[in-house]
Amino acid sequence: MAKKPPFLDISERKLMLRTFDVLTIVLSLTIASKYSDFTYINIKSDLIYKWFLILVIYFLLFGEVFQLYNLKVANNRFLVIRGIAVTSLITTLFYIFSPFITPSLPGNRLQVFYFFLLIAIPTIFWRFLYISLLFSPKYFKNIIVIGHASKKEKLIELIKFENFQNITCYVSNEKIEGLTNFYNAKTVDLLKIVDTNLVTEIVISTSKFSSDTVKKLNKEIILLFEKGVSIKSFETYYESATKRIPKEYLDYNFYKKINFSVNNDNRFYHFTQRVLDLILSILGLVFFAFLIPFILIGNLIGNRGSLFYTQERVGYQGKTFKIFKIRSMIKEAEKDGAVWAQKNDTRITTFGKILRNTRLDEFPQFINIIKGDMSLIGPRPERPEFVFELEDKIPFYAIRHVIKPGLTGWAQVNYPYASTIEEQETKLRYDLYYIKERSSFLDFKILIKTISIVLYFRGQ
Repeated sequence: MAKKPPFLDISERKLMLRTFDVLTIVLSLTIASKYSDFTYINIKSDLIYKWFLILVIYFLLFGEVFQLYNLKVANNRFLVIRGIAVTSLITTLFYIFSPFITPSLPGNRLQVFYFFLLIAIPTIFWRFLYISLLFSPKYFKNIIVIGHASKKEKLIELIKFENFQNITCYVSNEKIEGLTNFYNAKTVDLLKIVDTNLVTEIVISTSKFSSDTVKKLNKEIILLFEKGVSIKSFETYYESATKRIPKEYLDYNFYKKINFSVNNDNRFYHFTQRVLDLILSILGLVFFAFLIPFILIGNLIGNRGSLFYTQERVGYQGKTFKIFKIRSMIKEAEKDGAVWAQKNDTRITTFGKILRNTRLDEFPQFINIIKGDMSLIGPRPERPEFVFELEDKIPFYAIRHVIKPGLTGWAQVNYPYASTIEEQETKLRYDLYYIKERSSFLDFKILIKTISIVLYFRGQ
């Protein structure tokens, strides 16, 4: 087999971005401190390692919030400049206002401005080099997809899904309209096309193929596996790429593919989660209390009605509870019955849009978290009317009630709007992915994504 070209996997790209961001910032400040009049950070100090560590933590944390390590953002020069500028500014502000663990404020305030520039400009320059040299299809992984034409919708979705990898061709029983580079499963020479296209991974589903075709494909797959080619099932690759479980998992054998995360029985995880729920809820309510006067004024002008209201929702193990919210819709918005909220919903008032975009309408739910009805992170609780309908049309919908509902969740940050049964099913598959993969790291990612949504005013 021909030698495989160098490629950067998604995790490797993210690690490289973080590593070179840190190296660029440290090198920039070190050179400036040594060869210029920049004195805010003295590299000869005994505390230099501590100062750099705090700086790196701040930058990486705010870089996550402002999506510097989202690969779609990392390929866009405008978004890169915006993200780095904002991240550098917030990092600078936090750094200078934590003097007990960072250098003392300099007498010359221009030093702070130089500090900001020394973080931002070199990082932007390195990111532009990344876009020009390394964000190229020649450094993407080459993949072959094998699947029956009866799964054409899934094949098209998978092949066209932006995952920074090259789908070089697809192998099926017949040509699928809208896709290129077709090979017939009965006659394809997998070893040859893998060698010709320098393929490093094969994504395969043999269901629906004839037994003869399956035997032929498996024989070649075994040889390729022995030669070091990565072989993944269609469902495994789909889950990894989309971060939601495949629709195929929702069948009578669901328990073989969907199970509780290992953290479900981890008492320490549940204890720390509950402690964080209480701490962050109390802080959230204190912050909300300071905003109440402004919200009251906005409500009088833009909503003209009661500010707070309660609504029945379905929670843990299917039990109902009263959720607390701020009203963001017109009066009698549901006089004809309960209706799913939609994007650009005309029932939402002008002030209500502000409340939803900033997620302020959901702040009273911190009370529900303190009471124990909800957690900070989990599937969003739905109304009983909708749950009855969804459980009837999506038989596995009730699975999402095996954990407490959340103020925010994996489905909420990845697929916020769902106004049809099909969209609700897609959203459910994000929730089930969370239940299956639940961990402190995933919870942290959801919190960071939620903060990012709020700061960029992308709330529902």
